[in-house]
Amino acid sequence: MLLNKENRIKYLGFDDFWFTVIGILILSFSAAYVFNNAFENLNTSEALLVWGISLFFSIFDWFINRAILIRLRKKYPNIKDSANRIVVLFFATAVTVFVVDFLGHHFFSLFFEEVTYNFQERTKSLVFVIFLTIMTMAIYEAIYFYLQLKKSIREEEQSKQAIVQAQLDALRNQAQPHFFFNTLNTLRDIIDQNSKEEAKEFVDKLSDIYRFLLESGNANLISLRDELKFAKAYIHIQSERFGDNLQLNWNIPEASLNAMIVPMSLQLLLENAIKHNVISKAKPLTVYIHIKDDYITVDNKIQAKSTQLPSTKVGLKNIEKRYALITEKLIEIVNNENQFSVSLPLLKTSEQ
Repeated sequence: MLLNKENRIKYLGFDDFWFTVIGILILSFSAAYVFNNAFENLNTSEALLVWGISLFFSIFDWFINRAILIRLRKKYPNIKDSANRIVVLFFATAVTVFVVDFLGHHFFSLFFEEVTYNFQERTKSLVFVIFLTIMTMAIYEAIYFYLQLKKSIREEEQSKQAIVQAQLDALRNQAQPHFFFNTLNTLRDIIDQNSKEEAKEFVDKLSDIYRFLLESGNANLISLRDELKFAKAYIHIQSERFGDNLQLNWNIPEASLNAMIVPMSLQLLLENAIKHNVISKAKPLTVYIHIKDDYITVDNKIQAKSTQLPSTKVGLKNIEKRYALITEKLIEIVNNENQFSVSLPLLKTSEQ
């Protein structure tokens, strides 16, 4: 597993090759230094032999504890299991160091008569080695915990995004039937007041608008440029019905056209203005669309109808909810009983 990079990353969360090599060297030198009183009274060859034996012990300690750590991660993989995993790991580390030290000395006693084992004399030094080994395993655990925490946060964020996306899809799908409902009302008026040919032309243009809706796909934001095309196509249809009695005053600078906006939001505002106000030769309606402080505003003089068409009460609420799911910027609504205006935030491309 040390030589297989994919396995190292899979089970440990990072490539620990050099961490292992350097860690074993440090552990072996530290253990040799402690057990032999800073190499006092040892010549160079003896010091190298002592260090070599310490290296042997350190390699076994490291890889046995590393294998236990991997085994525990398979058994207790989640953050909520961290306490159980860490307690068992630290206990196993202490036991491993004692067992490796005991068995190792008995192994070397087969080749070196002077090698003896005195548990009491070695206890203090073994505690130091256990401490170093536990600190090493703690580094492994700290890295693993950090990676698991990042993964958990990422999964939680993805879950939240999925929920938000589902809500946006529902609201977007809600807006389209709302548009369809109101255009049918318009078509009914045209059939009542105009010729069959004009009604046919209206249906043809309505078909073009629905083609635009299909082509816009499932985007949560589109450019203001595209939304304006859609809104103007919608107004063109309404002009068939109202003629010069409906006037639109567009004041949109070129620099704002690449800003992002919620799809169908501008069209819904224009639709509401037409739906809820008197539009006649005696009372023409002028709707102003302009940009101010990164907001696009639609406002008109209130000319309330004496009788209202049936309303789904979807338009403004739908826009508010969709903006709320995408940005912290709020839409602004002003109704002073004389003038009605709604301002929509213009967003950045990065918020798509």
